[in-house]
Parts: sequence; structure tokens; C-alpha cells
Amino acid sequence: MGVDNLDKIFQPKSIAVIGASEKKDSVGFDIMRNLMNGKYPGSIYPVNPSSKTLWGLKTYSSVTEINSMVDLAVIAVPIVFTPKIINECVKSGIGGAVIISAGGKETGQKGKEIENAIKKEVESSGIRVIGPNCLGIVCTKSNLNASFAGQMPITGKMAFISQSGAICSSILDLSIKEQIGFSYFVSVGSMLDVDFGDMIDFIGQDPNVGSIVMYVENLTNIRYFMSAARAVSRIKPIIALKSGRTSAGAAAAASHTGALAGEDDIYDAAFKRAGIVRVKTFEELFDCAELLAKNPHPSGPGLAIITNAGGLGVMAVDALSDYGIEPVALSSETIQKLDKELPSYWSHSNPIDLIGDADHERYLNAVKI
Repeated sequence: MGVDNLDKIFQPKSIAVIGASEKKDSVGFDIMRNLMNGKYPGSIYPVNPSSKTLWGLKTYSSVTEINSMVDLAVIAVPIVFTPKIINECVKSGIGGAVIISAGGKETGQKGKEIENAIKKEVESSGIRVIGPNCLGIVCTKSNLNASFAGQMPITGKMAFISQSGAICSSILDLSIKEQIGFSYFVSVGSMLDVDFGDMIDFIGQDPNVGSIVMYVENLTNIRYFMSAARAVSRIKPIIALKSGRTSAGAAAAASHTGALAGEDDIYDAAFKRAGIVRVKTFEELFDCAELLAKNPHPSGPGLAIITNAGGLGVMAVDALSDYGIEPVALSSETIQKLDKELPSYWSHSNPIDLIGDADHERYLNAVKI
């Protein structure tokens, strides 16, 4: 369904939290805490048939009892109840839902049947759904933290999309430690409805997004994904860590989110065609995220290597060749400028070898040129 109604999810004027709770260590507690502490400016409607008030707010037994218009429902109850709840959301005119609940297709046939029942409601109504089996969503410009994450991301211009809630939590913890900011932080989970293509299309149009980083186990609606990614990657870098590269990894992905990971070389070719930079490890993913957050985006494909060790420069060239990249040839003008700042015995080529006795000023002068 593309980007239809995604604004109801990421810029909601009102939210119903189904399964809201004051019991610590419950998902319903964490979601309410994050919404309240994050200073979400809209209306919050707790839904829990066992309570009359929660968090100082009037509490409802069902979304159908809320007399005001609700944009987003965050569902944190056992998944077996979710098809009925989605039906009630549709009847109440709610435009979007985030299903935190696990226990869907990743658990087997019964879970598939539950997801199919949810999907039937979604396809017949136009309501948009993120999840199930997800951590939730964050949109910093909306002061929206509809997740059970332990912290609110720092505001920035990077968007992070992940099928794994645990990867989301790890990236979030590291980002706060390293002072890396995000505009969107989205756990898409099992992708019953909203998938990577939808998210790239939606956030790619947002001027608050400068780059997109993703953790991917599988893709759905490949044609739409490719179209959205190719359009956005021309103006905003997209980085992806694709797991399930081996047969054992693909089997693990299937048990995690119910994902059918597919042949890895097909994904490799698709990412290249779509202009997506693929990384292979969690460390590389975070390093790329940090580079995108803290440095200006490159204006062209030229790349220079600056080192104080010739051997390491050679190794860097070898590593680049694995990705089809070669160091750019230095122009005579650049060499003349470097000659004025560096010792006469520097390499006079790229890699730019500053020699082993290089201090920080020598590095700084080379970088500025």
C-alpha cells in the first residue's frame, strides 16, 4: 500500500495504548513510560479492561469506547487477541497500528493463522500495521517513542530500520554512548504489512532524514523495494546489513521472524542495482552509521587514503578492491599543495603515506587539502 496512512503512525495526534499497565517490567508499562517521559504532545488513551485509570489518565476497556479520534494504536497484548483488536481499530477509524506482540508466523502454523486473520483485516480496511514481533517505533521530530526500548534516541538525521528488536536495542545503546542521533528508529518485525520498501519510500521524502541504515533478514515486494531504494539512494546513502547469508543463517532467520531469507547472491545483486551499500558485520554497520552521522556526505566517488604506514595503505587498497573501488589519482594541483605541507619524502601518490613520524598536525594538513 506504499506510504498511505504512514503519517498516522509516525506523526500521530493521538495514541491508544492497548495493554497499558503500571506494572513494572511489563511491555505495557515501558510503552507508557516512554510516551510520557518523551513528552509526546498528543493525547494518550490507555486501554486495559482491568483498570479505570492508569498513569493519571482515564483508561478504557476497548478502543471502541474512546469518543475522540485516534490516529495510532500500539498493541501490547498476547497476539491471539490481536485480530479482534485490529477489527475494533478499523471500526473506530484508527489509521495505523504497531503490534508489539510476538507469537506469529515465526512460531508455526497456529501463528501463521493468527497473522493471516490480522492481514485479512488490514487488506480490507486500509489500516497500516507495523509488526508484529517488534520493539516499536521512534520518531524524534514528533517526540514519539512508541516502543519498549530502554532509552530515547538522540535527535539526528539518520533513520534506522531493523527486523530485529535486539539489534535495535544494541544500536540504540551504542548510539547514545557515541552521541549518534536519529530521526527515525523503526523495528518492523515480521512485516505483516509495512515493509522495507514502504519505509524507504516514506522516510526518503522527509528532509529530516539524511541517510538510512538497515538490518535486513528478508525482503517482501521486491519490485517496490527496488524502485523506492533506487530513487532514494541517488540523494541519500542507504547502508544494509543482510543476515541469513548461509543456509544455516537462513534457517535461523526463519525461526526468528518467519523470514524466508532467499539466495544471498540475489540479494547482493539487488542491493548493488538499487545503490545500497552492503556491510557484512554488526561492527561495520555501526561504523558506517557513525560515519554518516558525524561527517559530511561525499560529493563524489573519489577516495583518498591517508596513512603513516605504507603496508597499511596497501591493505586498505586491497580492501577497497573487494568492493570495486580504487583510490583516485591525485591531481598535480593536489600534489603541489601537499608538497608545501608535508616532508619531501611523502609518497607523492594515493595512498598518501605521511611516514611513521607523522604527528596530528601533519594529518590535519593533509585532510584539509
